[in-house]
Amino acid sequence: MVSAAAVAAAVTDPELPVLTLAELGILRGVEEQADRVVVTVTPTYSGCPAMQTIRDDLVAALRGAGYARVEVRTVLAPAWTTDWISQAGRQKLAAAGISPPGPAPRRTDGPVPLTLTPRASGVSCPRCGHAATEEIAGFSATACRSLRRCPACREPFEHVKEI
Repeated sequence: MVSAAAVAAAVTDPELPVLTLAELGILRGVEEQADRVVVTVTPTYSGCPAMQTIRDDLVAALRGAGYARVEVRTVLAPAWTTDWISQAGRQKLAAAGISPPGPAPRRTDGPVPLTLTPRASGVSCPRCGHAATEEIAGFSATACRSLRRCPACREPFEHVKEI
């Protein structure tokens, strides 16, 4: 029997299906107990609409591998960050034409300042590598991604926002 950890790690993200949950960094733990498997996930943000599908996909994959009782727990702290995306995940994003995120903004304890102006961005084109791209829309297929355009190769592409 394949380990529960290996089965859970192979489940893909429904919004970024080129990545597994492990590569995306939201799979926080898999524990095989005597009577069940407990999977812990941290959503990319607390309102992520894909969480129910992620839970369902984890349960289906583990039951399909022979684990009858599966519990999926959601943990919000510490909050997920794009820094948790693995190097392999970043390479898969770029290969799929999606610009991977740069380093996430540094967090501090206490209140988080709200900034209403766009942050300066150094997003490179995942197709040609041109360094100066422009944002077309702040949101793309999901709230976690923006739509950008490369002036050099003239191709639009998505960028995973730094969180």
